[in-house]
Amino acid sequence: MGSYKDQLETRFIHASTHGNKENKTGAVNVPIYLSSTYHQENFDTFGPYDYSRSGNPTRQALEQTIANLEGGKTGLAFASGMAAISSAFMLLSSGDHVLISKDVYGGTYRLITEVLRKFNIEHTFVNMTDLNETCREIRPNTKVIYIETPSNPCLNITDIEGIVKLAKAHGCLTFVDNTFMTPLYQNPLQFGVDLVLHSATKFLSGHSDIIAGLAVTKNEELGERLAFIQNSFGSILGAQDAYHLIQGIKTLGARLTQSSDTALKIATHLNDHPLISEVYYPGLSFHPGHPIHVRQSKGSGALLSFRLPNKAAAKAFVEHIRLPVFAVSLGAVESILSYPATMSHAAMPETEREARGITDGLLRLSVGLEHVNDLIEDIDQALEAATQLRKEKRILLKHRG
Repeated sequence: MGSYKDQLETRFIHASTHGNKENKTGAVNVPIYLSSTYHQENFDTFGPYDYSRSGNPTRQALEQTIANLEGGKTGLAFASGMAAISSAFMLLSSGDHVLISKDVYGGTYRLITEVLRKFNIEHTFVNMTDLNETCREIRPNTKVIYIETPSNPCLNITDIEGIVKLAKAHGCLTFVDNTFMTPLYQNPLQFGVDLVLHSATKFLSGHSDIIAGLAVTKNEELGERLAFIQNSFGSILGAQDAYHLIQGIKTLGARLTQSSDTALKIATHLNDHPLISEVYYPGLSFHPGHPIHVRQSKGSGALLSFRLPNKAAAKAFVEHIRLPVFAVSLGAVESILSYPATMSHAAMPETEREARGITDGLLRLSVGLEHVNDLIEDIDQALEAATQLRKEKRILLKHRG
């Protein structure tokens, strides 16, 4: 047979079963191996599995799948996205320094500021959209540059290739949180990144039913180091959740393509509304960093944020919206509306949030698979309610005056 280079959409479906040596029955789905331990046939030589913290066939199929899709050497599946991120930072040692995107996920901010400092690991938050600023903040003890692009929640864009060049010139590793783009739209390892991370709870899973994290390393040596940490901490993904994640990945291409198409239409629609001061979506031509994003990504994703005048307007919008779930998280078949100030970035002090543009009027929308016309109609009626509230308050203030 000839050699084929299938497109990602095809590989999402088949990567978990092609070449799976455990699949001896012809089953089209990876089996769920619900076993904590494994019988050893030989006294002197153990088989490939001995204890499921160290290795499980279902989890291994998932790990091989994500490594294949990201174009890396080693894939590892963790109990959550934060477990993956935390384990990656455990590659550092006391006295090391890390540079982090200024507008980073609140859970990562909490880990950096509240946990790593206890181990004498230093950090600096930088505006990573500015390569000059990033370069100025690199120290002799800087070991990792940590990137989120697009960032959470204002979707700022970092030049991955530019950061990698800086990192290599200073002997640093580069980590990228690729949760929003997934391997469908962005492959950081192709630009020389050392480690890619995912909250697989989100788009990769896509159904709001599991918590999971994934990591992929560019080379085997780094993969072995991270696997040692995973096994030592025991921060593994269970077999049942690994199976569900494999199933979610199979439909990623169709789900994210439709949701992204809808997100662009919603972002464009929101941008024309007088109540909204800003819309953040990398698919808009005027979005800061749009040219860089287009160069390093193949799509704009299904996540957008928009700014209303104040907290009261945001509250009115949320209370009148009908279709999106008002909740934490993102990346599901159902649209999810969230309020970053008290949800994804609640771990940040108010002054830190505001410095990053996370104001009391900011809302984040993860677009699902509902019909675009239904979502836009729902958004319009919620905006009308927020607009009416604003008018009533102005009239009340005028009378009081």
